[in-house]
Amino acid sequence: MRAFGCAALLTMALSVPLAAQDQDSLAVSQFEQSLHYETGSIEIGDDLATLAIPDEFRFLGPEDSRRLLVDGWGNPPREAPLGMILPSALSPMSEEGWAVVLTYEEDGYVDDEEAGSIDYTELLREMQKDIREESEVRTEAGYEPIELVGWAAPPHYDASTHKLYWAQELKFGDTDVNTLNYNIRILGRRGVLVLNAVAGMSELAPVESGMQDVMAFVNFNDGHRYTDFVPGTDKVAAYGIGALVAGKVAAKVGLFKLLLAGLLAAKKLVVVAVVAIAAFLRRLMGGKAVEETP
Repeated sequence: MRAFGCAALLTMALSVPLAAQDQDSLAVSQFEQSLHYETGSIEIGDDLATLAIPDEFRFLGPEDSRRLLVDGWGNPPREAPLGMILPSALSPMSEEGWAVVLTYEEDGYVDDEEAGSIDYTELLREMQKDIREESEVRTEAGYEPIELVGWAAPPHYDASTHKLYWAQELKFGDTDVNTLNYNIRILGRRGVLVLNAVAGMSELAPVESGMQDVMAFVNFNDGHRYTDFVPGTDKVAAYGIGALVAGKVAAKVGLFKLLLAGLLAAKKLVVVAVVAIAAFLRRLMGGKAVEETP
């Protein structure tokens, strides 16, 4: 009887991880079902730009985007972006899922004259140094440190469309899988439309292909385009193409926030069952405390 009781207890204990997995899967499913997706022609900002989203993609508005970034993927709390673009065939909560975060920096017209003369190898070294310093601030705030490993795709500027893109490989904390941040900057009359894609490095090929599509169907509206700039009347930004890639300008300019503001952590699935598991095990073991391991 005693042996049978021990065996039953062991069987119950082993069943806890399966129950936890089911509960986690249900929580993830319910979270994703609470997101409100849109398709078709979507205007963002105050008549700022239009997204002509094809069937292969879908759109999340500002508040749902913030929830996915913070509650779903485990990023630090932040203001809601203009929205997010996601592939229709992939769940944002899956390992293969990825998304494009849209924001806008209204700092003025960015002169692209220097685009062809930037030494991006030297710029990368400067960025790595800056990220090491800024990572200390992030660590003090209780978040994982960040390391810029290198370019996943070197910067490229298309002077005909006034669109700039590049990709970075990042390491957050001691994770085994590095993070991909794929960046697009669309230059406009009064500022820059910012598009950041977040995924694991293993998704570089599909993300790179998808971002080329995204870059084609996101455009400023009339009156906000780069070619609508009025010299002598419109504001000119105090930085150029190099600063857009580096995510910073000289301190005296005072226009950009912390360098890490544009970096997003890799996706982290919602986990809600840890407390429930601990409580179950305490009851199972006769009320004894069970150490909770992250």
